[in-house]
Amino acid sequence: MRVLMVEDELRLADTVHRGLTDAGFVVELVHDGENAVWAATEHSYDVIVLDIMLPKLNGYRVLELLRARGIWTPVLMLTAKDGEYDQTDAFDLGADDYLTKPFSFLVLVARLRALIRRGGPERPVVLIAGDLSLDVARRRVERNGREITLTPREYGLLEFLMRHRGDTVSKTEILQNVWDPAFDGDPNVVEVYVRYLRKKIDTPFARHAIETIRGMGYRLNPEGG
Repeated sequence: MRVLMVEDELRLADTVHRGLTDAGFVVELVHDGENAVWAATEHSYDVIVLDIMLPKLNGYRVLELLRARGIWTPVLMLTAKDGEYDQTDAFDLGADDYLTKPFSFLVLVARLRALIRRGGPERPVVLIAGDLSLDVARRRVERNGREITLTPREYGLLEFLMRHRGDTVSKTEILQNVWDPAFDGDPNVVEVYVRYLRKKIDTPFARHAIETIRGMGYRLNPEGG
């Protein structure tokens, strides 16, 4: 049972790490949000223990990034924040459980085992926006039954927009999710790839799926344009 633990309080992290190891878990420990996103993206875990108050990227942002990338590993939020709105925010972003500090180690272990037995939520197989479809498993994009060939970056941009279809997403959000959380290049690269994508999924079909929301970002029409 592989666990990714994300905790910046070193003494607590070490204590829980040793306890979980003794309980039979294989634990990888990271101390900030950026490393959490990298580890969860590059490796496979059965469950993630995620603190909210983290350096670089907070736990909410880490969770949001993981779910946007289609990483459905069960996540238990472990935090000193115990307000009902904090819990609501966590569950709205895709958390599976929530445990406040101080906590019982036995309860933590029991909840982790329950999450592992339950498994992650089922990942959507095909994302649909009108006659535009994106098959996540096969990485296949079709419009009106015709297959469309995309580069890896174009595909990543389209998948992000389709997972957030109907919502306005900013250039910054696109860069953090499709490029890299630490991207420091020219943000206008987003405009370039939006143009590339429109030429493939919209123009040949006389559609306007990708809308520009002036001063805010982009929106993918949930009806496919």
